[in-house]
Amino acid sequence: MKTLLFSLCALFITNTGHAYYDKTVPYVDRDRFMVDWYVQAGRFTPFEKDIFNAVEKYSWNAKNNRIDIDFTYNKGSLTGPRKSIPQKGWIVDTHTNATWKISPFWPLKFDYLVIGLDDNYEWTAIGVPNEAYLWIMSRTPKLSKAKVDEILKTLASEGYDTENIVFVEHSK
Repeated sequence: MKTLLFSLCALFITNTGHAYYDKTVPYVDRDRFMVDWYVQAGRFTPFEKDIFNAVEKYSWNAKNNRIDIDFTYNKGSLTGPRKSIPQKGWIVDTHTNATWKISPFWPLKFDYLVIGLDDNYEWTAIGVPNEAYLWIMSRTPKLSKAKVDEILKTLASEGYDTENIVFVEHSK
């Protein structure tokens, strides 16, 4: 039931008449991107509020030609109950691998844009066309606030809304 509510809410929010952002990074090496990404900061969906130790795990599913995604986090505190939201993803733009569709369950699919990516794949920034959401993630549990601020400044200079950012705490 929570997944259904999440999907319906996300469908409504991502399809509202807001800005339309479609800039992505020039190229994503799919295999290098298929790792655990620690969510550091962002502007999250209503169902991602009050999250700690948040991790997005991407795995390439060659049999089904898709990305299997497992979003895990502790709810409410660093030691709160561990939650998981499995999803599926498909690469839409195979020239850049930077535009995806994400689905928490069939038939719903939402836009997912890789709008920032470190040359060494140490961090990434994910956005959506209406700019309602933003996720800044790193390969390690701790990315400095100064680095996140630098990423946000770059995204803002490229026209992506970087207001109202929430930081995610990770266990040491």
